[in-house]
Amino acid sequence: MPGRDEVRKVLPELDRISDEDLREKTLDVWIDAMEQGGWDVSDLDEIPFTLLIDTGVSFLEHTRSVTRTAIAIAETMKEFYGARMPIDMDRLVSGGILHDVGKLLEYRREGGKFTKSDLGKDLRHPFSGTALAFKHGIPSEVCHLIAVHAKEGEGARRMPEAQIIHHADFANFESLKTLL
Repeated sequence: MPGRDEVRKVLPELDRISDEDLREKTLDVWIDAMEQGGWDVSDLDEIPFTLLIDTGVSFLEHTRSVTRTAIAIAETMKEFYGARMPIDMDRLVSGGILHDVGKLLEYRREGGKFTKSDLGKDLRHPFSGTALAFKHGIPSEVCHLIAVHAKEGEGARRMPEAQIIHHADFANFESLKTLL
């Protein structure tokens, strides 16, 4: 069972969430996902962030990079647009940390290889991640970020924080793809 302090140590971005209740619930979601998926903290740097292409980037690196990319985008927008662009940074950071948490249920390791789990064959990570977040009392505004960050959100309304997470995620993915 992953310990809270262990997960906090590998996800220092949690400290960027000023609302203590949201911070703890965000951590609860991660711990639950790790337990359900059968993962230890040491696995997080081995799990690939995608099964589509071999980037050499881990699930943990990707999660942290997307979160920090989103923070940088939001801070820049707030600097230039001020009150005209209201961005809730707690929602944004929680959404960045949780955007791919469903992959801890979507993936499994079988014989040293990472593949889709049985659940992952039926539900992609935006669905399982949103369900986990909802289960732990994550506000609907953050669940929205998880639900619409990937292709499943195309055509859906995306609040500003969701747009930022979506583009931070795809900026990371698409940029890595160009290196292959």
